[in-house]
This record gives sequence, structure tokens and C-alpha cells, in this order.
Amino acid sequence: MEKQSYGRKLILVIAIGVLILALMLGSCLIGAFLAPYAGNLLSLVGEARATAIPALSEPAPGSTPTPIPPAVLNDADAEERLVAAVYERVAPSVVHIRVVQHISGESPRVEIPPIPGWPDLDAPPQEFYRQGEGSGFVWDEEGHIVTNYHVIQNAEKVEVTFLDGTATPADVVGADPDSDLAVLKVELPADRLRPVALGDSDALFVGQRTLAIGNPFGQEWTLTTGIVSALGRTLPSGTSQFSIPEMIQTDAAINPGNSGGPLLDGEGRVIGVNVLIMSRQQSSAGVGFAIPVNVVKRVAPVLIEEGQYAYAWLGIVGRDLDRETALAMDLSPEQRGALVIEVAAGGPAEDAGLQGSDETVAIDGADVQIGGDVIVAVDNQPVHGMDDMIVYLVKETQPGQEIALTVLREGREHRIEATLGERPREY
Repeated sequence: MEKQSYGRKLILVIAIGVLILALMLGSCLIGAFLAPYAGNLLSLVGEARATAIPALSEPAPGSTPTPIPPAVLNDADAEERLVAAVYERVAPSVVHIRVVQHISGESPRVEIPPIPGWPDLDAPPQEFYRQGEGSGFVWDEEGHIVTNYHVIQNAEKVEVTFLDGTATPADVVGADPDSDLAVLKVELPADRLRPVALGDSDALFVGQRTLAIGNPFGQEWTLTTGIVSALGRTLPSGTSQFSIPEMIQTDAAINPGNSGGPLLDGEGRVIGVNVLIMSRQQSSAGVGFAIPVNVVKRVAPVLIEEGQYAYAWLGIVGRDLDRETALAMDLSPEQRGALVIEVAAGGPAEDAGLQGSDETVAIDGADVQIGGDVIVAVDNQPVHGMDDMIVYLVKETQPGQEIALTVLREGREHRIEATLGERPREY
């Protein structure tokens, strides 16, 4: 029995040894076969890592949109083909803007007697710099770039990067805080520049397709899509005390970094300049806004030629006359117009004799100012609210122009002539 057990053990040991030798021989053969390709494989891995993790010392350059194979396009539906075609055509016109802003730091003052070898606590404040970024688009073949004013506000250095990776310094040639628009200038040959095509923001409709191209959160040349979700919004510019009329509302995702980039229609024409979002999280909540391109058409050429834009100014603060306020002023509950709350001292409205509110009443638990003039028409154009006044003054008038106002004062209609001034430039 012992001899049989010993024999079985010997056979098992020999079998295991043969198996180990076979495995070793197989690995050697595989290694010899793959050796010629190992260098190429490591090279590919290195290239992949270099692409995925760009060097921190310099930004990763942009890249030309990859042409879509015909076979892929043939399988795509009409909507996908349209969006892809717009992106390929317009992306080279969109730029990434990087700015460096100078900030003066205020060091706290501490009364400590000077100590040899210690820092001088009375030294001037340190100088700080911060970087910002946004988007823009090529306006013409002379190198003008349109963007938002708030993108380049207080910038000491501006750099523009194109889709093909070209990065070049840019100069600010004009800025308009009231419309939150600015124009930059780069020195590049005309054949390197691809100006955008311009649409007509007055011809838009709710439900119309929209596309946005920009650099949200630094993610360059990102495309988002949506629709025009509302029109005619009047919102503060954020860079001045005045509002921008007729803004376009869209549910295409607009995020920090999209500012200054184009909002496009389905044919790739610019219909607006993306400017802000309405969100508690400071990121897209489906409610973004763009400056209408027809405003840009008026402002940008003047910024290029003169560096600034002059708006007509009436010099009033007002709000819409609603039903409850009309009743409190003994007017018809259906009466609408722009209620003058305050008249700027020394302004055109005061010179013309317009009167602001002189009484405060409680409506639904809130103090409301009433009693001022109610503007119901300007140059015979009906005024249903304060937005109508803002739109008319921005689109139809210039400083020094005379306008005729139809106002209700204590229930009686009056006609008042006013000569418009120029908006103050204190921001």
C-alpha cells in the first residue's frame, strides 16, 4: 500500500512539473510574438494619456470639427443632420476668450512697532490678478470680435483662441455697459477669419429652434440646442443701471462661459448674444437669455467707429400701471400705461414738466407709490407698460430728439413735449 501511495504522489509531482514547464514555454512564445508591437503599443498609450491630460502650463488647443462620415449622416435623421451641419459651419467663427483682471488687495492695518527683519506692515497693498473666460464670435474680416462687456470688464490682458488652436492677443476697441456688449480686435489675415451670418431677431417666434455654441465652464466649443421659449423680456444689463429690452429667452443650456457666444437659428444665423441665466444654482435651469441681434447690429458698428454708444434719455423711473394701482388712482381698472414714479433732477423729463408719484398706499400688504403721470402714448404709439417706453426710446430715438408724450394726470389727458438727453455714463 505504501508503494502504491508513493507512486501516485510521484506521478502527481511529475504532472505538475510538466504543466509549469508548458506554461513557461507558452508565455515565452507569446512574448516573442508581441515584442515587435510593444513599442507601438506603449507609444499609443502615451499619446492617449497626453491627449486626455493636457499640460497644465498651457491650454489645450482647439481642434477642427471631425468631418462626419457620409454613411453616418445617411443613418441620421433630418434634425441631426441639420444640427451637425450648423455646428461644422459656425464653430470656426466662435472663439474662446481668456482675460486677466487686476485686483488691488487691501491688507488689514495692525499697529505694531517695527521689528528688525520683519515685514513692513505699512507697505502698499499687494497686487492681485485673477483670470476669467467667456465666448465671442467673428464679426467681420477686419478682425473684430463681438462679446459681452462683462466678459472683458476691467481686463488688463485679453487673449482670443480660435477653433484651429490659434491664440492671439486682442484689444478692446469699444464697450457698451448698457447693452452689455463689447468689440475686440485681433490682428489676423482676412483669410483666417470666418464672420458669422446675421439673422433678424424681430422675426423670431416662440417655439423656434435655437442652438448655442460657446465655452461653458471652460469646455470649449460646446453645442447645446433648444427653442425660443419667450420673447420681449426686459431685464437689467447687470453692468449698468439701465435695462436691455426685447431679450430672447431660450431653454438651450446657457452656463458660465457661454457669455458672449452666439445664439443661432436653424440656418446657423446669429439671432442673439448669450448673456445671462436665471438660476439659483448659477448654472442652467432652462431659462437663459440673449441680447437680440438687431440690438447688436445697431451698437457694434458704432463701437467699432467711436468706442462707445450714446442712448437717448428721458430721465424717469417708472413701472407698469396694473389694475390695483389704477383703481387706487381712481382710473378705470382696464387703464394701462407707464406710471412715472420718480423724475431725475435736471433731466429732460423734469424740464418738460413730467410729475412723479406723490402718494403711497398699501396694496395687498405692500406700500405702493401712486399719483404720478401715466404715459399712455409716445409719438402717437400706444404705451401699455414701462417696457414699451424702454423699447421705443432704445430703438426709435437719439439724444437731442424731440418726442411727444400723451399722459394722464389726475384722470385728464395732457400732451407734453420733451427733448431727449443722453444717458449718464456713471456706472
